[in-house]
Amino acid sequence: MRRVLPPVLFGLLALVLWEVLVTAGRVAPFILPAPSAIGAQIVEQRGNIGDAALASGANALVGLIGGTLLAVCAALAASRSTLLGDVSIPFAAVINALPIIALAPILNNMFESTSSVPRRLVTGIVVFFPVFLNLLRGLREVSPVHQELMRTYAASGWTFARKVRLPGALPHLFTGLRQASSLAVIAAVVAEYFGGLQDGLGARITSAAAFTAYPRAWAFVAGACLLGLTFYLVTLLLERLAMPWKRNLIS
Repeated sequence: MRRVLPPVLFGLLALVLWEVLVTAGRVAPFILPAPSAIGAQIVEQRGNIGDAALASGANALVGLIGGTLLAVCAALAASRSTLLGDVSIPFAAVINALPIIALAPILNNMFESTSSVPRRLVTGIVVFFPVFLNLLRGLREVSPVHQELMRTYAASGWTFARKVRLPGALPHLFTGLRQASSLAVIAAVVAEYFGGLQDGLGARITSAAAFTAYPRAWAFVAGACLLGLTFYLVTLLLERLAMPWKRNLIS
């Protein structure tokens, strides 16, 4: 209760103050709708929000898995050579600096208008950098004692990576995944603003705003927030399952 009750009370207080500010101050809906109006739209549009969240969530999930697998392979390769690792970090930073608003339209023109591939590619590119950078840092922080022990056993490079490097780098990997899980949802939703299938949260937000249905647009924004929170909580659960010793240390 000590951990849960304070943020819940703070959130409720923030909603009450928001409602009072909008109602008493007569703030225009296109500037900031009242929470009660947004809540009414969430209830009314719950089916559409669920369908749109499934579409955006599928794109985010595919991009998250693909970007993570590519980042793990790249980090394993870069960790084998100091020169390759030093060169790959600036290259990964350049990829991370690519703006979604410029990348999404280009990829949309490369594929059919009904294809979800561009959004998944955008998500994978956004996910790649935090996972790669954190995992590479973890793979480099191998104890010299463990390195000498594996050399004594004449272990192959794959055995060394599987038995020592990857298990030791799990905390760094999940640090990157916690960042990437939320970024995947953001990238998937933002990429939907620039054409393609109109079945995701981003397309519904722009459509509602275009018709001046601002409470409905905010309802879809709330759905995107909930989707991002779900991805983050699932990542935390996977971290607990993959590293039970960390849970025991915390408890």
